[in-house]
Amino acid sequence: MKEHQGASSYRNTRNSVVTIGTFDGVHKGHRAILNRLVTTARKEDLDSVLLTFFPHPRMVLQKDIGIQLINTLSEKKKLIAATGLDHLIIHPFTKEFSRLTAMEYVRDILVNQLKAKKIIIGYDHRFGRNRNADIQNLREFGETYGFEVEEISAQELDDVAISSTKIRKALSVGDITTANDFLGYPFLITGNVVKGKAIGRTLSYPTANLEPEQPYKLIPKNGVYVTRAKLEGNFIFGITSIGTNPTVGGTLKTIETFFLDWNKDLYGQTLQLEFLTHIRDEETFEGLEPLKQAIAKDELFARNYIDTLE
Repeated sequence: MKEHQGASSYRNTRNSVVTIGTFDGVHKGHRAILNRLVTTARKEDLDSVLLTFFPHPRMVLQKDIGIQLINTLSEKKKLIAATGLDHLIIHPFTKEFSRLTAMEYVRDILVNQLKAKKIIIGYDHRFGRNRNADIQNLREFGETYGFEVEEISAQELDDVAISSTKIRKALSVGDITTANDFLGYPFLITGNVVKGKAIGRTLSYPTANLEPEQPYKLIPKNGVYVTRAKLEGNFIFGITSIGTNPTVGGTLKTIETFFLDWNKDLYGQTLQLEFLTHIRDEETFEGLEPLKQAIAKDELFARNYIDTLE
């Protein structure tokens, strides 16, 4: 897959089949659309192109600084690359871009830049200034500029929309199993291992403190989870606690992982932490000894769960 920063950097001479969207999560519904795109491209001797936008339009138009996304941009790129897509265009979403008329958007970007001969898009897709153009307008532009429009049905789009909504909702209540079922892969957080307060070390459970790579990354509900990360080429399982460490008077949210059967220093490393299942919600204990006993139970739960995967 070739990655392009903005439509103007796309200089391919071949005609293309294009789909458009944010594709947050790159879940099962999204991959069904991308698979159709890739299959159509190969069948009709076209290049497959996904036009996506960053920052998320809500961050620009609504100044929604609190928006939380299932994937960071780097995570999304890796997931999309695995679909066999030919070209990913990450177009900068700005207020100026949002003011393009529908005709300017279709003519200048989809036709002149991307050389679209087919556009696969949802029945409810809207575009252009104030989002005032719809799929019927797109078909009319197709007649003018020589491209075909293939409509994604309401049922297919509902599957996509419901999945995204359900994934966010499931993560907000700590339901990793449901989130992973819709995603089709384990929910993950990418970040750097930073120094923490080393409380886990005093409990004989040293932890790696993960700082997410982007502030807009959606974080699951506070609680304890079974997770895994690839360390030195192998998956190492762990127990991850998300929360404020209320037992020791903490106030800032942290993501701390005790890796099972691993005692090497991870400070400064970048990890991709995959969430497998929920163990329990965050609790406040009457001191460090009850906390240590709870972590021991968490470890037993995790090891028993891991045994079911083998």
